[in-house]
Amino acid sequence: MKRLAVILMSAILLGACASSGNTKLKELTVEQAKQQVTEGVTTKNEVETKFGSPDSVSFTDGGNEIWTYRYSEATSHATNFIPIVGIFKSGQDVKTKEMVVMFDKNNVVQRFTMRNSNSVQKAGILGK
Repeated sequence: MKRLAVILMSAILLGACASSGNTKLKELTVEQAKQQVTEGVTTKNEVETKFGSPDSVSFTDGGNEIWTYRYSEATSHATNFIPIVGIFKSGQDVKTKEMVVMFDKNNVVQRFTMRNSNSVQKAGILGK
């Protein structure tokens, strides 16, 4: 019985978290990002060297290139792992970081922003 409890607790702890996106953003604060990316100075090559390839690329009507980096980490609520209760009420806490960099036509950072957000995703019959 003791062994079964240890196995179940290990499964809960290992299955409770998930992450996706650019791991270089995981520990990065807004202040640190501002030290590494300077508008009018930092080049596209420097951004790519520091943060890797962007998660998405888009363009403005004027032809400027916009790179977006994202990192998300989700932690499951404890109720997800309670038999039957999880069917009725489950969810997860989600922490997201997003960094957006816009380059001018000379491949220099024109605009830069980074934001952090926290949200709760609810699921189950009573989750909403």
